Formats: sequence, structure tokens, C-alpha cells
Amino acid sequence: MAKLVVHADRGASEGSRFPAHRIDGLAGTSFKHQHLTSILEDQAAGRGFFEVHAENYMGEGGPPHAALSRIRQDYPVSLHGVCMSIGGPQPLDKAHLGRFARLIERYEPALVSEHLAWSTHDTTYYNDLLPLPYTGATLQRVAEHIDEVQEAIQRPILLENPSTYLLFKESTMSETAFIRELVRRTGCGLLLDVNNVFVSSTNHGFSALDYLADYPLEQVGEIHLAGHADLRDDEGELLLIDSHDGPVADAVWTLFDIVIGRCGPLPTLIEWDSAIPDWPVLKAEASAAQAILDRHAGAYLQGKSHARC
Repeated sequence: MAKLVVHADRGASEGSRFPAHRIDGLAGTSFKHQHLTSILEDQAAGRGFFEVHAENYMGEGGPPHAALSRIRQDYPVSLHGVCMSIGGPQPLDKAHLGRFARLIERYEPALVSEHLAWSTHDTTYYNDLLPLPYTGATLQRVAEHIDEVQEAIQRPILLENPSTYLLFKESTMSETAFIRELVRRTGCGLLLDVNNVFVSSTNHGFSALDYLADYPLEQVGEIHLAGHADLRDDEGELLLIDSHDGPVADAVWTLFDIVIGRCGPLPTLIEWDSAIPDWPVLKAEASAAQAILDRHAGAYLQGKSHARC
């Protein structure tokens, strides 16, 4: 398959019922239905964007689509898939892929993303994003799945790096090398989840900065930030869980600042998916991200920062 190019500012198609909105350099949040009224009433809601999980909108109508359609009128939307099982050993579910493609056609999201993970086996669906070994055989299979998705939706996807809690002995390459080769083979873009980098590096004892130094930052089209939970494993060692149930940790903000300093302002999403706070709390997290983006954008324009990766 020919390589596809990621466009951060994808406009609405001719004849679209939705207006085009820019997204590059903006901070956004997960869209939660309970926040709809507060967002619409907030005259200072901001200039950001909202991201939704695709699987929550695969029905044909009802309140979910009414709410998303209203938001899409005023804001750009990023569509984030969580159930494609791109890393799985079995063929992709063509019915699910078809629903995914129709949703993209319906809302014309600025960005489309999925996970480097798997979640199905035979007819069983696991409500989790499970890791995969980084081998040549896995690389070939995942690349074929990405090609199939991109062919179906006729646009590139952004592939998200995972948060992991175990490693596979059979892996023959690093995660960053695996991701870099997927980009080369498929032309997909990347969604860099900075919290996932911090969680995985803490759990496995490697340097988050070394990981980022080896990661193909020039292919990143979106960034995720989220909170995590501090637990202890059976041996009493620290174990971080990518929980999305609290504010972004200070160490993750620091890593984010480093990434933006290297690459310039990239669309950045605050994920908060459980123990969801009132809208002002979520908005404040996005405002903190926007302040970092704006600071680096200003430095870039003044020639005081590195050129975009």
C-alpha cells in the first residue's frame, strides 16, 4: 500500500454539514456527555478540541450522536479507537472496521487513532489493551492490519504507544524500533502518549528520556496526557497503572515540556475516563497543556527553539 500522509489540520469535505476547524497546536480534552451543558454555557471554554472513543458512537442515533453532533459544530474532534485489536493474531473484525469507517465519514474528525495492542481472541473480547511481543512475525501482522484500516478509511491513522506491565522474552527488537519500522512500512502517523512512556519506563526500569530520544518524534500527530495510579506488586515494588482517573503527574508534565520543546506545538489531549471531575477541573488541565504549547510556539516563532521535528 502506498504511504499516506498525516494532516493535522484536516478540513471538512465539500458539502459537509460540519465546519472546518484547525487543531494544530491546540490542547483538548476527552468529551464526556455530563459536561455538554457546562461546555455550551462556558463562554470561555477555550479554542481546543474534544476526543471521543469511537466505540461509544457506533449506533446509528440517539443521545450520544446528538451530543457529539452539537460539539462538532463548534469544535474539532479527534476519533480514538480502542477495540480494533490491531496487534492481535486474528483477522480484523470487518464489521467493526466498517462501522469505524462510517463514523469517520459521518463526523470528519481532524485526527483518527488506534492502539498498538490487542483485545480479542477467537470470539472473546477482553476489556483491556494487551501488549504484544516485538518480533518480525508480529511486525508483519500489525503492518498488514494497519494497511487494512487505512485502506478502509482512506486516510492515515495515528498509532498509540502502549502502557505495559510485562515484557516478552521472545521480543527481538525494542518498542521504539518496532514502532519506527511500522511507520516506515505503512505510512501511519503516531500518537505519543507521554503518560504511557512514564508508566512503562517506571514499571520496567528504563529511562523515559532514552525512550523519547529513540522514538520517531517527527511522525507524531497527536499527544496524550493522563493521570496514573501508584500501586505495589506482589513483591512490594512500585507498579504504575494507566488509570486515567486523576490529574497529570508532575513528572509527566516535565516530559511533555521536553517533547514540545523538541517538536514544537502538537495537538495535545487530556484523557480522563473514570472518577470524572466537573468540567472546570478538566478544563484547567487542558489550559495547563495549552500554556506549554503556547510558550513553545512563541519561542519557535522567535527562532529560539528547535525547528519542528
